Amino acid sequence: MDIDFIFLFLLTFIASAFFTWYVRRILSRANIGDSPIVSEHKHKIGTPTMGGISFLFTALLLISLYYTDTVITITLFMMLAGGIFGLVDDLIGLQIKEVQKLVVNKTNKVLTLGRLNLKPGEEVRVATPKAKKEVDSLLEEGKLELIGEVPIKLEPEEFPKLLCQIFIGILLCLTGLVTTLGGFVLGIFMFPVVCIGIVGAVNTVNLIDGMDGLAAGIVCIASFACCIFCMICGKTEAIAPFLILAGLCLGFLIFNRYPATIFMGDTGSFILGVGFATAVIICDIPYFGVLSLGVPIASVVISLLHRAHIINLPVEPVHHTLNHMGMSEVKIVSLYWLGTVILCVIGILGKIYIF
Repeated sequence: MDIDFIFLFLLTFIASAFFTWYVRRILSRANIGDSPIVSEHKHKIGTPTMGGISFLFTALLLISLYYTDTVITITLFMMLAGGIFGLVDDLIGLQIKEVQKLVVNKTNKVLTLGRLNLKPGEEVRVATPKAKKEVDSLLEEGKLELIGEVPIKLEPEEFPKLLCQIFIGILLCLTGLVTTLGGFVLGIFMFPVVCIGIVGAVNTVNLIDGMDGLAAGIVCIASFACCIFCMICGKTEAIAPFLILAGLCLGFLIFNRYPATIFMGDTGSFILGVGFATAVIICDIPYFGVLSLGVPIASVVISLLHRAHIINLPVEPVHHTLNHMGMSEVKIVSLYWLGTVILCVIGILGKIYIF
């Protein structure tokens, strides 16, 4: 089937924008809003979340029109599967697991609470078991002051979430579209390689979905770059899935750019993560695909080092640490976008002039 790429992109962009607008209205009326746990984002409380549902509607529309194109259809079906699992996560997250204290250092010197060293006047959420044991005595001594409470949403256990992501990877393998990757014939190793790719992409996009336009912007830039890369490689059949991803993100960014009036939630981040990984794997551009997501991948590595107690972040992930240290959200998002553009340009120029 000959695909008019311009029409496909415009259709996806317009559908994504319309469905995002529609879903935002429904979520607002249903009073389904976010409850950010980062103190710098208290002003975002109540902003509609689960906006990724708009991606599901757009995907269904595109499947009905492009069902004869195997690559497009498989990519969209994988995205739907990811979106369904993400939606379950979001629905579970509507429940409150616990309420954590928000305190401020009232002394004129650095105060240790849990793993953190609080500067005078610095606010922090009491989250770790060690901090919870110490906070009451510090409050009684007048060294800390309770300034608020933060509801923490209920999160699904990590292992079932991992199994769901692996299941999507297995489904992709069973389509028979993945036989080689990066110049290697995979054989039986297709299953672990594809599953690792899906799990990695989903969690990478999910981790950076914490600031207005951050995740959608990065995936949009990376997807456009993959389109250019595929054209250079002569893989015109591989352009369509990335155009769809770019159109989804760009339509969503109309409402998700700073100041965002809707968040994508796990529904959206799962769809984008699964969609990007699926497109990269099916179209066989793994090296450039990984490079184009280099900025969020670096963020994941830093978070893993923090969780392994090798480094210590005041707030996780690193973009929240930058915000906590005083850098504005707009600057952080712009920095991440710029870093993604630079990496993509390096990859494209490398393909043109070196390989």
